[in-house]
Amino acid sequence: MPSCGGVSLHGVGAGPRQTTPERGGAQTFANHSERRNVNETAPNVEAAETWKRIGERSQAVMQAFARRLGEDSPAAAADPLGIAGAFIDLTRRMMADPARLAEAQTELWNGHMRLWRQAADRMMGGDAEPVVRPERGDRRFRDPAWQDNALFDYIKQSYLLTAGWMRKTVAETGGLDKQAARKAEFYTRQFADAIAPTNFAATNPEVLRETLATGGENLVRGLDNLLRDLEAGGGDLKIAMTDTNAFALGRDVATAPGQAIFRNDLIELIQYDPATERAHRRPLLIVPPWINKYYILDLAPENSFVRWAVGQGYTVFMISWVNPDERLAHKTFDDYMLEGPIAALDAIERATGEREAAAAGLCLGGTLLACTLGWLAARGGADRITSATFMNSLADFSEPGDLGVFIDDEQIAALEERMERAGGYLDAGDMAATFNMLRANDLIWSFVVHNYLMGKAPVPFDLLYWNADSTRMPARMHSFYLRKMYRENLLAAPGGITLAGEAIDLSRVKIPVYILASREDHIAPWKSCYASTQLYGGPVRFVLAGSGHVAGVTNSPQTARYPHMTNDAGGAPPADPEKWLAGAAAREGSWWPDWNEWQSARAGGEVPARKPGDGALKPLAPAPGTYVRARAS
Repeated sequence: MPSCGGVSLHGVGAGPRQTTPERGGAQTFANHSERRNVNETAPNVEAAETWKRIGERSQAVMQAFARRLGEDSPAAAADPLGIAGAFIDLTRRMMADPARLAEAQTELWNGHMRLWRQAADRMMGGDAEPVVRPERGDRRFRDPAWQDNALFDYIKQSYLLTAGWMRKTVAETGGLDKQAARKAEFYTRQFADAIAPTNFAATNPEVLRETLATGGENLVRGLDNLLRDLEAGGGDLKIAMTDTNAFALGRDVATAPGQAIFRNDLIELIQYDPATERAHRRPLLIVPPWINKYYILDLAPENSFVRWAVGQGYTVFMISWVNPDERLAHKTFDDYMLEGPIAALDAIERATGEREAAAAGLCLGGTLLACTLGWLAARGGADRITSATFMNSLADFSEPGDLGVFIDDEQIAALEERMERAGGYLDAGDMAATFNMLRANDLIWSFVVHNYLMGKAPVPFDLLYWNADSTRMPARMHSFYLRKMYRENLLAAPGGITLAGEAIDLSRVKIPVYILASREDHIAPWKSCYASTQLYGGPVRFVLAGSGHVAGVTNSPQTARYPHMTNDAGGAPPADPEKWLAGAAAREGSWWPDWNEWQSARAGGEVPARKPGDGALKPLAPAPGTYVRARAS
């Protein structure tokens, strides 16, 4: 997914610790101003050249933005997200209950009166308890001045009090339909995140310190960084999250050795070199999502699932999706299944002589794998895949989480119109912006502060490099996916969708299934992943990982930071996820060994390890192949 989520960068240092209220940012700024040497205001040729360059670049960026604006049709420019309608309905509902509105306003007033008394007590030297604290995991206020300085503590609490009140008031307004309520709550949170005092130079003590220390050079550098990102987006803001020049495919990421042994319009199939003398008989096919590149499962060697699986004796095959453009605009969801996993299974049989294989799918790749299993079951080829693993994948889309905000008939129609104007595909930047909004504080505002206010360069981070390496999607395929699955939830309905001539019924899938979800996943909520346990007709094992969409999956045994949960009570998983959770136990370390124990028992014995090229398919290119190298922008 431009971002399959869980990605965050909690980046900049807190600076010198302020130990008393008098040492806070505002007072320090005033004292520093009095001490400034008048010679510092003398003309500076270098500064003049910098501002000249900034002015020229600003003009070019504005011209590019104006051109983009002119290209958009009136229909696309008019509120395609339906935000205005949701808030108009919200306002109407709130005004219809004046007593509740007055109660909410009184609640806010009382909260601020308590805060004022607390601040006054602290100004007088008291040690008053905070009225409101940041939520656990909120790293915006980690700088010591937010606690040590009475003024900044007041600003922080005033913001938290008001933002919490806004979200609570909107959430408690009744009478809205489900989609309008979801939009109102989501965009209220977006607004609250945007107006946080951490996002403004004058109310961020860390930025104030940096401004004083550099004489404002941080803000000039930040403006330069901002223009760079606007230029990269052709007038739209494309925030640089990492130093992309610090990484190279095959050198720093996607380094597992192997060969691309098969290629068609949509995929390259990579077979990895063995690391053991003997291997499990049944090969392992991995189906990654096509929104991002496959190498999320092959980042650094210490957290590469590919390297680890090869080390456990699996003959690993990885699908590497093409980065489509207008030439592939005609490709459908059927094509992605037939030219993706189905073609890969045929290629694996030619490469190894094995008709049977295990399969694993991540995110959208797991959804496609579910479709493939249903298609094979209907086609009489259920023996091709003998066990399946789903990692943070949805098959039941009844509760898609915050992504549901973006999916209704009006928004899908606007998106289809936009894809048609673009040449029949969805631009990678559109998806990246959507997924970043799901975790705005981590994936938008932290970089606004770091890059534009602090004026710092993005730091190298392999996970964020992968996150920025997103892909396009053919319009026909993407529309089918959004409408039939997210909007209508037909994959969960027996016979609800037809692919390549076969009605898909997941209850006919009788093979063993391993379902992994991540507890803090904001893209595929764990309870929505859990709902899939009720769809398949064979034995199901469910495991709940820690952390988010990406970190929960890539939590390797070598670098394990999060525990996982299992429920070994036996029998089929109950329909209620909370009942499963009540009987589950926490296990330290990575979920990978648990999966290996489960999968190795279904691997079909051992054979001599196979090398790429041993079978009927000869190497086409060294891993990571050629398709993965095509960047969307």
